[in-house]
Amino acid sequence: MAKVLILGGGFAGVVAAQRLARELSDEHEITLVSRDRKFIFYPALVRLAFGGCKTEDVSFDLRKTMLERRVVLIEGEVARINPDERKVIIAHGEVEGHLAYDYLIYALGRRLATERISGFYEHAHHLMNVDHAQRFGRAITNFKGGYAVIGQCAEARMPVPVYETAFALSRLLEERSQRDISRITIINPVPDGGVGGAAVDNALANKLRQHDIEFVDDFSVDRVTANAVIDHNGQSIDFDLLMLVPPFRGSPAASHLGITNDLSYINVVSTMHVAGVERMYAAGDCVNFSGPKMGHMAVRQGEVAAANVLAEINGREPAAHYTHEMKMVIDSGDRDSMYVHKDLWTDEPATVREGRFWSWAKLAQEKYWEKVHS
Repeated sequence: MAKVLILGGGFAGVVAAQRLARELSDEHEITLVSRDRKFIFYPALVRLAFGGCKTEDVSFDLRKTMLERRVVLIEGEVARINPDERKVIIAHGEVEGHLAYDYLIYALGRRLATERISGFYEHAHHLMNVDHAQRFGRAITNFKGGYAVIGQCAEARMPVPVYETAFALSRLLEERSQRDISRITIINPVPDGGVGGAAVDNALANKLRQHDIEFVDDFSVDRVTANAVIDHNGQSIDFDLLMLVPPFRGSPAASHLGITNDLSYINVVSTMHVAGVERMYAAGDCVNFSGPKMGHMAVRQGEVAAANVLAEINGREPAAHYTHEMKMVIDSGDRDSMYVHKDLWTDEPATVREGRFWSWAKLAQEKYWEKVHS
């Protein structure tokens, strides 16, 4: 009998648990540890902030879903792992102490590093959980025109909600007849957009011009005051409404093991095996891969990690490999929403397609997750 322990109740952890539950025989144990029993569908939080969906549309109960798939769910906070003894220390929650495992899938995601930006907590809105998305929604309701600044901090690596928020705000202000008295500015920490190469950046620049949205690049946020955001060079931009994607770091539970980079992201190979550690895999936002951190990447990484754990349990060599691709839809709410695809491990340029179809496809994906997990 093998004990498989999965840490993290996000995309990667849930998908890995589901795959293992389908394919492992009943003699084996599968345990999922999650900080919260509620799974959050993060791609929908922009729509939630703008009133396009309800809270119950962006989350589902992990306990109900996992029980149906014979996975034991434990709500708890992972303090640290001990791969030498194959144990995980749970600091608090439904259980406290050690959980033993034979195989580990580490999918604890990343943590908000808002402490790196002075004034972020006091003055900036973000969309990284339901409560803050709703709080930003209330600020949008109270915004009657003026200066709106939308952007991401250095080491955020999450461009989609920035652009979708700016486009959604522009449309809303048009509907309110407040667009002429408002100014929307996107700030970006790297030069020239930096989303996916020249083709993507040019397409985005054209769309921003269509919506009369200003773009300021090479603006790395250093601090935020009550009415201004300031970069590392002292450049300041005033605002009446501010939404920033904060900087992130990897989960600290593995940072003491020498298997992470300087931002605490875990080093893995293409099989999602953790370099230098037996029977340990990692998947999702916690891994040390280049480019943005996105849900579809976490899903695929979770599938690969689960497939290779299955192989090891069954006495086979791990044979599933992850291909690092960026596939994202930037929903502008009009007939020219954008689909971007790029292989991040090659020098091939990104492909860009525009059309209303991509907005429908994105919404269909959200509805699929709601249907499967409700």
